[in-house]
Amino acid sequence: MPVIAPMPAARPARIPSQREGADDTMTAGTTVDHLTETYRAHYRSLLGLAALLLDDTASCEDVVQEAFIRVHSARKRVRDPEKTLAYLRQTVVNLSRSALRRRILGLKLLSKPMPDMASAEEGAYDQLERDELIKAMRGLQRRQREVLVLRYFADMTEAQVAETLGISLGSVKAYGSRGIAALRVAMEAPA
Repeated sequence: MPVIAPMPAARPARIPSQREGADDTMTAGTTVDHLTETYRAHYRSLLGLAALLLDDTASCEDVVQEAFIRVHSARKRVRDPEKTLAYLRQTVVNLSRSALRRRILGLKLLSKPMPDMASAEEGAYDQLERDELIKAMRGLQRRQREVLVLRYFADMTEAQVAETLGISLGSVKAYGSRGIAALRVAMEAPA
């Protein structure tokens, strides 16, 4: 014959008192009132903890505020109200570490500083020089212009220029030197 075990007695349902609100009613965990009291009592000490880990006040305040928000969101998991401060301290430490990691990563990702930008006058002067150079290039013979453009603007070697244009290496050197000499004369001549 099978043995039938007795059913455990059912516990009566807990009825919240009128003073307890919907947010404050928890079978286990830290209450909002306790968290508020902890906030008032330990805000400055947590701020001091964050200040030891971080270097600027604004970041410290942000970290401590974020710690309270996170513990408030997870207050049901803090079963022993006496451990609320320990949870807050650990959260402040973790958030401070995260802030430092973000800073270090940001510093690593920063590109090298930009060189000083040229003034508008320098930019205009450079544009005039480019315009003069283009005008002088147009005055060169076709082969001289081709050799100079491929050699200095396309950054090809003399052998590559010779192969591209279908001329000898000696011709590339000759057209290049004559082209540069003609450019010097054209650029030095008064406009």
